[in-house]
Amino acid sequence: FVFGIAPFGYSDTDVRAKDFTFPELKPPHANLRFDDQIVTSVSLSVNTKLLEPKESTDIIKPLKQLIVVTPTYNRGFQAYFLNRLGQVLRLVKPPLVWIVVEEKAASNETAEILRKTGVMFRHVLCAFNSSSVKDPRVHQRNAALEHIERHKLDGIVFFADDDNVYTLELFESLRTISRFGTWPVAMLAQSKNKAILEGPVCNASQVIGWHTNDKSKRLRRFYADMSGFAFNSSILWDSKRWARPFSNPIRQLDTVKEGFQESTFIEQVVEDESQMEGIAHGCSRIMNWHLHLDTDNLFYPKGWLLEKNL
Repeated sequence: FVFGIAPFGYSDTDVRAKDFTFPELKPPHANLRFDDQIVTSVSLSVNTKLLEPKESTDIIKPLKQLIVVTPTYNRGFQAYFLNRLGQVLRLVKPPLVWIVVEEKAASNETAEILRKTGVMFRHVLCAFNSSSVKDPRVHQRNAALEHIERHKLDGIVFFADDDNVYTLELFESLRTISRFGTWPVAMLAQSKNKAILEGPVCNASQVIGWHTNDKSKRLRRFYADMSGFAFNSSILWDSKRWARPFSNPIRQLDTVKEGFQESTFIEQVVEDESQMEGIAHGCSRIMNWHLHLDTDNLFYPKGWLLEKNL
């Protein structure tokens, strides 16, 4: 015990701070200049410019409304034609209104097809007795024109028969029309052995001539197909804006010879080719086909229902 508490050698009990002082840690001296950039904030992979409201100087113009007029009547393939055209119009950017015109009575079957397409439509009735007329679609289109004029619908009017074939590019090109636009249409000849072209010949957007393959139509002023032109709807109800020399209603005529309805109608809308616009790409693209399909002798079930096997 004594051995354990006895001091063994020398020990300095005077523990001074200087023996255990740590070295003084100071940041290295930096020469800051006034032009040095000082970081005041840190951004963690976030582009703050995207979050800041931007002052946009671009004015987004609304798209022109398309007014698509389709006469239809009771025949074979009617449901197929309407469904096909309706699905195409469904893919077109709005605004678009589809005016479908029937004769005598509006059928429930047609109304059901129109509702299922999802396209904004107006189901119009043509009350004119067209039993003695060779092409009843003339009066059906006139019923649509009267509807547009009465309600002053603003947009681009396009006559789209349900048995034709159209591309989406055509409908988007219609919105570039200011007054009257036209383009070439490819059509299958009645003999089904060749395709012919009818419509304008263009230099850029200027109409300088017409395609035609029928010598008997030399007396026609304009060689355009019914689905080969479109026009501004305000021409129907605002004659002062377009400086029209007369204020008579613009309608198709059933008193002219077959094939002349297009030309006589266009003559009421424009004076000459200088007031026309060729679309699109210098009238060098085929954007719709006119097919002559004979469906008169085809059997189809009443009310679209099969009561027994064919």
